Amino acid sequence: MNSFNVKELVENTYFTHDLIIDKTFLLLTNSLPVTAELKNALIAWNFEEVFSEGEIVNEAVDEECVLNAPTADSINDVLNPPREIGLNEVAGSESNRLEAVQTVYNEYVNYITNLYTRYATHKELNLEKISATIKEFCIFVKENRRYVLRVQPQFDENDKRNFIVSHAMRSTVLAVTIGLQLRLPLTKLVELGVSCLLHEIGMLKLPPSLYLSDRTLTPSEKNTMLTHPVISYNILKSYDFPLSICLGALEHHEKENGLGYPRRLKKDQISMYAKIISVACSFEAITAPRKYKEAQSMHVAMVEMLKNTGNQYDETVIKALLYSLSLFPIGTFVYLTNGKIAQVTDVNPENPKNPIVQLLGEKDASGEPKTLQTSDTDVRILRVLEKKEAVDILRHIKK
Repeated sequence: MNSFNVKELVENTYFTHDLIIDKTFLLLTNSLPVTAELKNALIAWNFEEVFSEGEIVNEAVDEECVLNAPTADSINDVLNPPREIGLNEVAGSESNRLEAVQTVYNEYVNYITNLYTRYATHKELNLEKISATIKEFCIFVKENRRYVLRVQPQFDENDKRNFIVSHAMRSTVLAVTIGLQLRLPLTKLVELGVSCLLHEIGMLKLPPSLYLSDRTLTPSEKNTMLTHPVISYNILKSYDFPLSICLGALEHHEKENGLGYPRRLKKDQISMYAKIISVACSFEAITAPRKYKEAQSMHVAMVEMLKNTGNQYDETVIKALLYSLSLFPIGTFVYLTNGKIAQVTDVNPENPKNPIVQLLGEKDASGEPKTLQTSDTDVRILRVLEKKEAVDILRHIKK
C-alpha cells in the first residue's frame, strides 16, 4: 500500500484506487477528486498521511453505477419537481385528501430516486434546483403533516435503490416535521431538508451488498460502512453546498455522549441540523422494514427514543419529535378503553399522551370519519394494535 503526504496532495487530482485513512477507513473513492476543503479538513483533523493501493492521476476512473439509469431520451425530464397540492383541491373530503397526499408523496419518492440516479450516472447535483424543490416539500409537509405521517413505508428486497430512497424520504419528512416544531425559519428549514435528503448520498459509493446485507458484516466491512458520512460530506462540498448542509451530512451519526462517528463529537460540537437528522434517522430506522428485519411499531420507536439510552440524542430534539407525533404517533392503530378501534390522526399540543384519533368504520353527521380527543379522564388509549390486527381490521372495513 502506498502512502501520500497530505500537505502534498494536489487539488482536482484523482486516485486509481480508493483513498483511505489510518489504513482502514475509506476516505475517497476513485471517482471523486481531491479538493482543497478535504485537504484542509485532513490537516485540521491532524492526519499527516493517507493511503491507497493506487496512484495519483488527472482524471477519474470509471465506476459501476449504483442506480439503474433512465434512458438518454428521458433524462431531461426526470428531475421535474412534484406538483403542488392545493388545500382547496380536496377540501371537505378526508379520504380524498389522504389519497392526494399519498400521490404527491409517491411523486417525491420518484424525484429522490431520479435525483440520486442523476448523480450516480451524470455526477450532477444542482443546489439551487434541489433547494427550490425542498422549499415546496417543506410547505407540503407543513400543510399536510397529519396525512403525510400516515403514509406507510414499503420495502422491495429486489430493488436496491429502495433502502436509500425510502430512508431519505421518510427521514426528511421527520426532520422537517421536527424543524417545524422547533419553529425554524423557512430558509433554515430548507437547508435542513436538503441536508437530510442527501445525508446518505455517500452510500452510492459503497457496495449495496453492505447496506442491504442480512448477515453480520466483517470488521473491515463495518469500517467501510462507517465512512459514508465523510463521503457524503466530500460529495456535497465538491458541489459547493453550504457548510451547514455539509456538516449535517457529516455529523448525523455523532452522539451527544461523544460515542458517535466519524469524529466522536459531543453536545454543542454537533451542528443543529445533524442533531435533528440523527433523531429522524434513528426513528425511521426502527419503524421501517428492511431486508434483514421486521419493522417495529411507531409507538415502540417513540418509547425507545424517549429512553434516550446513554444520552445519545439532544433532549430538545427528542421533545420536538414527541410533540410532533405524540406518544402514540400519527398513523398508529390503537384499542380504546371504550372498546373501539381507532387510528391516531393528529397530536394534542397540550398533552402528547392523548392524541386525536379517528374511529374506524364510524362516520359523523357530515359523512366524514368520526374523530375523538382521547384524555386521561374519559376515553383513553388502552394499547397499540399489533400489525396483523391492524391489517385484518382494515381488510374487514373495506369489505
